[in-house]
Amino acid sequence: MSFYNHLIVPTLQTETEAETQKQDASDNNVWYFRGSDTAAKASSVMMMRVIVYKLFDLCSPEVKKTLLPLGHGDPAVYPCFRTSIHVENAVVDVIRSGKGNSYGPAAGILPARQKLKQFRKHCRYDYHNPNNPCGNVYSHDHLKKVADTARKLGILVIADEVYRETIYGDNPNFVPMGKFSSIAPVITLGSISKGWIVPGWRIGWIALNDPRGVLKSAGVAQSIQQNIDINPDVTTVFQFALPEILEKSTKETFAEKNLILKQNVELVCDRHRLRNIPCVVCTKKPESCTYLLAKLELPLMEDIEDDMDFCMKLAKEENLVLLPGVALGLKNWIRITIGVEAQMLEDALERLNGFCKPNAI
Repeated sequence: MSFYNHLIVPTLQTETEAETQKQDASDNNVWYFRGSDTAAKASSVMMMRVIVYKLFDLCSPEVKKTLLPLGHGDPAVYPCFRTSIHVENAVVDVIRSGKGNSYGPAAGILPARQKLKQFRKHCRYDYHNPNNPCGNVYSHDHLKKVADTARKLGILVIADEVYRETIYGDNPNFVPMGKFSSIAPVITLGSISKGWIVPGWRIGWIALNDPRGVLKSAGVAQSIQQNIDINPDVTTVFQFALPEILEKSTKETFAEKNLILKQNVELVCDRHRLRNIPCVVCTKKPESCTYLLAKLELPLMEDIEDDMDFCMKLAKEENLVLLPGVALGLKNWIRITIGVEAQMLEDALERLNGFCKPNAI
């Protein structure tokens, strides 16, 4: 069906294409070079991307159903999740000005760093800290206990706060982990990928919350700088656009996206769609992020060994790709992406139900 034509998914190989490749392969013995299997060995440790594309390979046009990719999270491919116009205009302005045509410093250009410092200092969105992938949020007391424990153990805290602008739950008080940096040093990771729905831009930041100078005296700050020096720099265009993006962003910038995610969660959880599917249980409704975790009741299913087996058979029979929990260290769970259009989510739940019912004991 044409409804999903805009999705970026692997093209299913036709029989003719496969046969042509077999014929071309017969000429391989005249060449004296071969590809290395080093990357294949490194990626064989059940990396998320490897698993998702393995599941894509099991999908087939013979199923006569459009491939539904709910195994990875990239809302940006759907028109309803397009980023704000002021974000796009900021990039266009930089391109037209020519300011972003040169190399940038490894640590980032100064205007972007200054605006980012101001943004983190004064921005107090009414959210809780989010957790990926389960969508949990953390209270002030919980985060303080984390800091107290880190102080007791003599370790630092690394806080991944990339979903701080993607929270739609009922308790909307965002508490940054950096607030507790007087107790233990905190390294905060941030990005515009999730909140502003531009994961393809690949721009983020590392912020050191360290009023006592512990990270500097321990050599951690220097180590971070050294690693930045040998890593690819963020595109200069996006660095120059960042100050305007942050300055013009308000709660309304994220409101429409978060409303859609909230409605999708209600579609799955509150309207009992998932509850009516046998052997799949959502133990907690997410309050943030773009995913929903569900537990598989494998003892109640026939001929299903584990979560990977479940997802492989689901992909093969229904052309529906979900992420098996093993990719996240959660054996016999599945992750369903809710950062999609509602109709697509409806279709996915219908196929999931059609797969589970015949396999339920």
